[in-house]
Parts: sequence; structure tokens; C-alpha cells
Amino acid sequence: MSVGRSIIRDMADRSPVLRIINSAARESLKPLGLAQRGRSRLWIDDRGWWLGVVEFTPSRTAGSGLHVGAMWLWHDVDHLAFHVDAVRVSPELFRTEEQFTPMALELSRQAAANVTALREKFPALPDVARYLTSRPVRRGFLWDCFDAGVAAALVGDPDTARDQFERVLREDPLVPWMVEAQRRARELHTIAPDRDAVTAWAARAVDSCRSKLGLDPAAPDQLDGPSR
Repeated sequence: MSVGRSIIRDMADRSPVLRIINSAARESLKPLGLAQRGRSRLWIDDRGWWLGVVEFTPSRTAGSGLHVGAMWLWHDVDHLAFHVDAVRVSPELFRTEEQFTPMALELSRQAAANVTALREKFPALPDVARYLTSRPVRRGFLWDCFDAGVAAALVGDPDTARDQFERVLREDPLVPWMVEAQRRARELHTIAPDRDAVTAWAARAVDSCRSKLGLDPAAPDQLDGPSR
């Protein structure tokens, strides 16, 4: 699921909601090292080859919910996305500053707790690979298998990687993005036994994605060891 391209411009941003949310987020997220994306409702936890993404989701009336998840930067896209969900919280409605301020603080604390949980869950590539390859296969969720294949190949498990990529290739490519996903899966299926080649592919994708997102270049060896 992509975020950041079409955040709803609703009453929330013309009310005190954004100011209250930003104040609460600064209190809970800045001490953890997260950075706000401009003046938006989005905050990121930069782990080098993946991001923790926090969105204080807008509602159609003034208020805010919460969505926290992880984004794998080997997708090489120009927008933030949630590839693994940590938590979703339905919007809390704004009525008065006194009523909404403690709600915003609670949302920001939940965001911080879930960011910390993601860091603990995914400290290094082997942990990511174990998680992604152990998830039940969901028919139609093509990217689940793609990500599992990339992670398995990166940790030197070409058999699992090829099995995951073959699942991607068995999907009916109904739309252009599926055709592109299968093109990548076919390329990675071929090079899966060559860990160095897969690592080079992923490093190029991560560097390109970071550039598109306006992030600083990552360390050259950031895919070889624990995330920062």
C-alpha cells in the first residue's frame, strides 16, 4: 500500500489537529531518531535498507488515526509504502483541543512503541528472511512472495528464493505493475544462486529508492550485516 502521494487534504489540516499531532509526534518520535517528511503526517525511521514508516492517518472530518509499518527499499519506488503492517488504529475525531490533545499523545506513544517493536523484529537480514518466508501464502498478494524471495536470496537460500519467485510467476499478470513485478522475479530467479549478484542487485535498488525518496546514500555494506 503506497502512502504520501494523495494524503487527503481535509478539514484536519485547517484545524489545530496537525499542530497537535506534530507536537505529540515530536515528543515521542524525535527522541527515537525519526524524521518528519516535510510538514506532513509522515515520519520515517531510517534503517538503511528498510524504513519504519509512521502515518498519522487523516480522516474525512478533523481527527487522526495511525498506521505503522515497514518498507523494503529494494522495491525502488518514489513514494513511501507499507510492506509489513505493525499496527493500524482507526481515526480519533477532533472536537476540542482539550479532548484531542491526550488522544494525539496516546497515538504518538503507540507509534513509538511499534517503531521500537519493528526494530527489534528486524535487526538484520536473517530475521527479515525468517519472517517473510514463514508467512502463510496469500493468493493474490504477489509482493509477499517477491519480498520473501529477495530476502531468502540475500541470505544465501536460493532454493527457497526460487520457490517464492515461482509463486510470483504463477500469478496472472492482470495489470502493468504485475508484469513489471514478474520481470524482476524472473531476473532474480535466474541469479538467485549467486548471492553476490543478488546483493549487488538489491544494493542498486536500495540506492535508487533512497535517491528517489530524497534520503542520503546508505553505507556500501549495509546489506551485508545488521541494519543500523
